[in-house]
Amino acid sequence: MNPESPQPSATLGENCEPLIGLATLMRMAFSGADLGPLGTRLLKRAETHPHDANTLLDLSTILQLKGNRAAALAVQSQALEMQQLYHMPAAKDATAIRLLAIMGPGDLMANTPLEFLVEGSDIALDMLYVAPHLPFPAALPEHDVAFVAVGESDQNRTLLHYVADLVQGWPRPLLNAPAQIAGVSRDGACALLASAPGVVMPTTVRIDRQALEHVGRGQQAIADILEDGDFPIIVRPVDSHAGQGLDKLDSPAAITSYLQAQPASTFYVSRFVDYRGADGLFRKCRIVLIGGRPYVCHMAISEHWMIHYLNAGMTESAEKRAEEARFMASFDDDFARRHAAALRAIHERMGLDYLGIDCGETPTGELLIFEVDSNMIVHALDPVDLFPYKQPQMRKVFDAFRTMLIDAGSRP
Repeated sequence: MNPESPQPSATLGENCEPLIGLATLMRMAFSGADLGPLGTRLLKRAETHPHDANTLLDLSTILQLKGNRAAALAVQSQALEMQQLYHMPAAKDATAIRLLAIMGPGDLMANTPLEFLVEGSDIALDMLYVAPHLPFPAALPEHDVAFVAVGESDQNRTLLHYVADLVQGWPRPLLNAPAQIAGVSRDGACALLASAPGVVMPTTVRIDRQALEHVGRGQQAIADILEDGDFPIIVRPVDSHAGQGLDKLDSPAAITSYLQAQPASTFYVSRFVDYRGADGLFRKCRIVLIGGRPYVCHMAISEHWMIHYLNAGMTESAEKRAEEARFMASFDDDFARRHAAALRAIHERMGLDYLGIDCGETPTGELLIFEVDSNMIVHALDPVDLFPYKQPQMRKVFDAFRTMLIDAGSRP
C-alpha cells in the first residue's frame, strides 16, 4: 500500500469547516477559557452537517480536554471513518515546507503532538490517520517530509507494525521510523540504555497482576523480579501517563492496598531512586533531542518525588521560576555539556530523529532517566507574564524542529 507519487492536498468539502486543531483548542483550555459553548456549537454543527469530519475531529478533541474520553474516541472514530486526511495550513503566507504526519486513532497521548511544534510557523501540516481498519486515501497530499507520529503503547504495537510495512519505499524523506518508536517502551528503553555512559535508568520490568500479588503476600521476593534493587519500588500500570496509577511502595504490605485501587492487569515496576538535591527538593526536566542535539523544554522543582510541571507549584513560586530561567539560560554550557556523552548515547541507541526525555540528576551527578518517548507534549502555552523566559527558549526548540524538516526535505 505504498504511495507511488504524492498528489495535491485535498481541499475542504463544500460544507466543511476549517479544522480548529489541537494546539488552538488546548491553548484555550490552558488559558482557562470555557470550551463548553464552542463544544455546543460544534455539536449542533455536526448534527446539521453530519459529514463534516473536521467538526467531528475538533469536537472529539474538546471532549478529551473536558475529560470525556469514551465519548471523544467514539466521535473521533466517526470522523476517521469518513475522512483520514486533515489539513492545518501554514500560519504565514509563504509555506517553507510541507509536513505529512502519519498518525493513529486514539487519545491525546497516542501521537506526537506536532501541532504545537509548527504552530504559528511557515510549515503546512497534513495529518494522515492510518489503521488496518481504515481505508487508505487514493491520493496523498504533496509533502516534502513525512513524520511517523504514532506513539509507542500496547494499543499501538500492531499499528506500528502496520505503519512499518506502509512506509517501506516511501517516496519522500521519513523521520522517526516506526521500528525505533517501538523501542521506547519503558522496559525496552531500559534494555537499550542499560550500559549507556553516564546514564542511570533503573531496571524496569513488566509483570502481571498475579506476580505483583505474590510479592505482596510474601510468596516471591521483589529481588527475584528486580535484579538491581529492593523496596522501595515504583509501580505504574502499563500505558499510563501523567502519573496516573504511579506510586512508590515502601514494603510488600503496601502492594495489597495499591492493587485494590488499581484495576489494571499489567504493571511496570522499578526500584526507586532518591534524586533529591542537597536542599531537599526534587528537580525534573524535559529535554528533546532534535537531530541528536538536546534542547530543554522545562524544569519542574518540587518537594515531592513525583513531579509533573502542573503540580510542582511553578506558577505560585517566583523563586522556582527564577531557577528554571537560570537553568534554561545556562543549559547549553552547563547541563548539556556535563551530560553530553549520555545524551549522545541516548540518541545513538534510540535511533530517533525526534525524542523526548524526562530526566533528573542523581546525587552523584549522573543523568537519571525517567522516560524516553516520541510523543511527549512540548509547547509554549505558559502565560508570558509569569514565564517570560520560556518564549525565547521554546522558539529555539521550534526553530530546531523546522531546521530538521528543512534539512530532511533537501535530501535526495
